[in-house]
Amino acid sequence: MAKTAEPKTTAAKTAGATKPARGTRTAAETEKIRVALIERRDELKGEHEQAMVEIRELQQHRLTDSAGDDQADTGTKTGEREQEITIANNLADRILQVERALERLDEGGYGWCEKCGNPIPVERLAAFPSATLCVTCKQLEERR
Repeated sequence: MAKTAEPKTTAAKTAGATKPARGTRTAAETEKIRVALIERRDELKGEHEQAMVEIRELQQHRLTDSAGDDQADTGTKTGEREQEITIANNLADRILQVERALERLDEGGYGWCEKCGNPIPVERLAAFPSATLCVTCKQLEERR
C-alpha cells in the first residue's frame, strides 16, 4: 500500500526559511561569551604590556650597545625594532577587536554579520570570537 504525501502548508514551508530572531541567546549563554571575551582581552593586554616592556628594554640596550655598528648592524636593529613594534600594534588591534565584540554583545549584535545581517556560524565564533562578518562576507572582503 503506497503512502500519500501530506501537503505542506505555506506556514510550514516558510518557517524553515526564516532567519533566527536576534537576541535568542539566554542570559547564561551571553554571560559565558562575555567571560570568555573578557579573559581573551585580559590575556591580550598582558601580552601587549609584555611586548612594550621588551621593546623598551631592547631600545635601552641598543642605545648603549651601538658603538662600532656598521650599516648592516644598524639595518638589522632597525628591522628588529620595526618587527617588535608591528607585533605590539597587532596585539593592540586584537584588543580593540575583542572590546568591539564586547560592545556588540551588550548591544545585541554579537554573532550577527555587520554586512548582511545573517548569523555568524558558531564554529567561526568559536575559532575567532571577535568576528564581525560571516564567512561569505569575509571571503568577499578578502578578495577585494
